[in-house]
Amino acid sequence: MHSRFKAVFHWCRQHKLRASAAFFLSCLLLLDQLFPPPIPVDAPGLVVVARDGTPLRGWPDADGMWRYPVTPAQVSPKYLDALLTYEDRWFYWHPGVNPLALGRAAWQWLRHGEIISGGSTLTMQAARAIEPVPHSLSGKLRQILRAIQLELRLSKREILTLYLNHAPMGGIVEGVEMASRSYLGKSATQLSSAEAALLVVLPQAPSRLRPDRHPELAQKFRDKVLRRMAQLRHWSATEVEDALIERVGANPPRAAWLAPLAAERLHQAARRDRARAVGKNLIEATIVRSTLDREVQTMLERMLSDKVGQLPRFVSMAALVMDSKTMEVLGYAGSADFSDARRFNHVDMVRGIRSPGSTLKPFLYAMALDDGIIHSESLLADTPQSFSGYDPGNFQANFSGPVSVSEALQRSLNVPAVDLLDRIGATRFTARLSSAGLRLRLPKDVEPNLSVILGGAGTSLEELVGAYRSLAMGGMAGAPRITPDAPAREARMMSAGAAFIIRSILESGGHPDQPFVEADNSGVRLAWKTGTSYGFRDAWAVGVSGRYTLGVWIGRPDGTPNPGFFGANVAAPLLQQIALALPRSEPLSQVRPKDVSVAQICWPLGVAASQTAAEHCHQKRSAWILRDTIPPTLPDRLRARSLVETIWIDPISHLRTTPACHPQAQQREVARWPALLEAWLTPQQKLELGLVPWSPDCPQIHSVGSIRLMGLNQDSRLRTVPGKSDIPVTLDAVGGSGQHYWLLDGRQVALGPKKRQTFVINSAGEHSITVIDAAGHVASVSFSVDKR
Repeated sequence: MHSRFKAVFHWCRQHKLRASAAFFLSCLLLLDQLFPPPIPVDAPGLVVVARDGTPLRGWPDADGMWRYPVTPAQVSPKYLDALLTYEDRWFYWHPGVNPLALGRAAWQWLRHGEIISGGSTLTMQAARAIEPVPHSLSGKLRQILRAIQLELRLSKREILTLYLNHAPMGGIVEGVEMASRSYLGKSATQLSSAEAALLVVLPQAPSRLRPDRHPELAQKFRDKVLRRMAQLRHWSATEVEDALIERVGANPPRAAWLAPLAAERLHQAARRDRARAVGKNLIEATIVRSTLDREVQTMLERMLSDKVGQLPRFVSMAALVMDSKTMEVLGYAGSADFSDARRFNHVDMVRGIRSPGSTLKPFLYAMALDDGIIHSESLLADTPQSFSGYDPGNFQANFSGPVSVSEALQRSLNVPAVDLLDRIGATRFTARLSSAGLRLRLPKDVEPNLSVILGGAGTSLEELVGAYRSLAMGGMAGAPRITPDAPAREARMMSAGAAFIIRSILESGGHPDQPFVEADNSGVRLAWKTGTSYGFRDAWAVGVSGRYTLGVWIGRPDGTPNPGFFGANVAAPLLQQIALALPRSEPLSQVRPKDVSVAQICWPLGVAASQTAAEHCHQKRSAWILRDTIPPTLPDRLRARSLVETIWIDPISHLRTTPACHPQAQQREVARWPALLEAWLTPQQKLELGLVPWSPDCPQIHSVGSIRLMGLNQDSRLRTVPGKSDIPVTLDAVGGSGQHYWLLDGRQVALGPKKRQTFVINSAGEHSITVIDAAGHVASVSFSVDKR
């Protein structure tokens, strides 16, 4: 380029119009146009920042340099004052070159034989920063010409901005803001007098004056700037004396960043959408602003770092915190430890597709509430059941018998949820979730089925958090936003009334007759739900607290099982710790919607107590109801008739009979429990219901296809033999068909067509053994064990 410049200049001289100032000026303008200064026009790398401007993570430019672009307004006034006073007091007056300063520098050089002062203006230094030149006379001349070119093209503010962002600061660090962040750990807006003076002098010899490598020499030159500021009376003597006391010292420029995977996500998005940066200035094009809160992010990463040491190798974690109202993501941790490759550090599990376990159950119960088929205390059956060959069991492999909706959801019981989904429809349920932003991924060509409610489909932590937002925002789910300009997308997941009831259940048990009870004295209320995928592959906890929606995932990104790791014991404690550590805030809405009210209902019929005969109200409960609708107990799957049944009792034997057998039989109306639940009734309850044995004098037509237990009489009393601590009990199931569910004290111990089972009883006290066949026929025997 230098030879081309000479050729054009000689061409101008060969034309004998050198006396013409206009022609000479034209030549200069022509040279200026042919050889413009290399002003940076493309983004010199990229920096992702938090909502307050704190850098989260940066990427270098094509030359490998680290910069954080700023404007003069984003830099401490102390730094600007020291820079202009020490380097170029006439910056706003000269045309890029200060002849007096150059003359003084030349005279000092001639007199002393060495460079005493450089005579460079800030414009010249900016020119050298964007186009390095050799330290020679020709290099200095070229620097001067470039400085004049910059002055012709840019305003003083733009030239100052160019210097602020390209001044060499040692190694791969350029610009005052990146130097301040790297060496001092703070923004350039917060510089003290001593720190401002240090960063002013650093570009003079960036390799020799690096504060992390040569702190003594850096302090010597810094002090020179400070004394000059006092000498010129820009800073007071007291201020300078205090600044001189500060010691210079710094850590090497750090490579650790906040929210590395969130920043990487935004970096990739910026690379895919570079067209958005066209026409914007340098500052706007190189900074990607996120919604992340620096304090929340720091807390989140610290908590995961503290937790990771308790986990086996290869196990990772992810956590997400969102402002429920704005849907802005405040904290984003995609992996447990970004520095640990053994834990799949670069795999972002905020977006990873995994089995959600039981975390979808709140949405199912909300849908049933909106459909008007349940209220918060509806009677459900937690018993062995088969749904067209699908035999779900509970996590603890036991069954509780009769449970309410609140109990089933809070305890995350599987069979009641599958029963409810079977009545609502799996396809309809997944379509509702998808329309609200929670899309379930199924294998190719597989239709939604009953397993989706137990984790038989895939979704992400990000989508789950967006869906749980509906519990805090009147039923409206929302897509988490990681940038402030991202569109606010929300959709109806459930009604406001259903959201209130489900949140009440998850937060305090769903008892409208009891006040909210905190889990501790912190005052923080958290409505949360856990989930564990099949084979202990994924442990989840998601919930809402105050103005936040938050979620946690723990597992191995490669899907390897982690036996013993489930939502309640590993994910839930971390979720609760995060909720406690978040800044305190009031819930966005705790006002009960107008369509939610309280009613007294009765089991087993499930309807209002005021409409239930006293003898049919076996248990009275206080329930949340929606739109003044009190639906009855769900239809019995095994008995296609009303739960209110007419029976006849022999007045003499007090056994069950029929009018055909005993004309004097006494008629009685009883409220029956669903057939599957009668095995869980106590003998006294059965007696009160009239479920007494049939009279031997009356044909037992009802017993066709029934099932009986043989081998042990009701209310038997067993004792261990001397020297033994266990009692084997063998029972035969007579009758029945299909699969047999065998339960010991409500806990399933066997499943299959086998009609004989042996149980080993090793504890004293009352026990019961129950068998249920595929048709729902039930037989049970109660007994007690005494140990010698």
